[in-house]
Amino acid sequence: MAPDGGLDPLLRGDRTAWAAFVRRYAGLILAAVRGTGAAAGDIEDLVQEVFVRLCKNDFRLLRSYDPARAGLSTWITIVARSTARDALRRRRPEGVPIDAVPEAHLAVDPIEPTRKIKLPEALLSQRQREILGMLYDRDMDVADIARHLGIDPQTVRSAHHKAMIKLRAHFKAEIK
Repeated sequence: MAPDGGLDPLLRGDRTAWAAFVRRYAGLILAAVRGTGAAAGDIEDLVQEVFVRLCKNDFRLLRSYDPARAGLSTWITIVARSTARDALRRRRPEGVPIDAVPEAHLAVDPIEPTRKIKLPEALLSQRQREILGMLYDRDMDVADIARHLGIDPQTVRSAHHKAMIKLRAHFKAEIK
């Protein structure tokens, strides 16, 4: 098949070429539409909508295909996903615009811990405790902590990561 997917006969209106095109790309379009998260009952309609979009207005969209920019299969996949997503968005019922909802209805009350968790003394190193305190109690960022302690930011991230692994293991064992 030509690099342009052999579209010339199709674009001239050859029915046999259109039938061959549909047979060749139907599976690809079906997979692309399924990948959009569409409901099973909508998939066939969406696949049909992709084919309609490809051939409407004398194949205007297909005529815009540029083989120098992408392979035909890639281009068709992008067109299929975009067409399906657009159709799904159009079908979604219109709700109340977010600007019309009072801000009080959107706010989430902060959840404060009811009690402070007591950690076993030997669970974390002094450095790990200090870094966790700066991150979570004092709300400092990694760069500020690194400057304050005179260490590399990666060391802060590493100590935080190791401390979290220890805490997860400790509390996982405690729950069982």
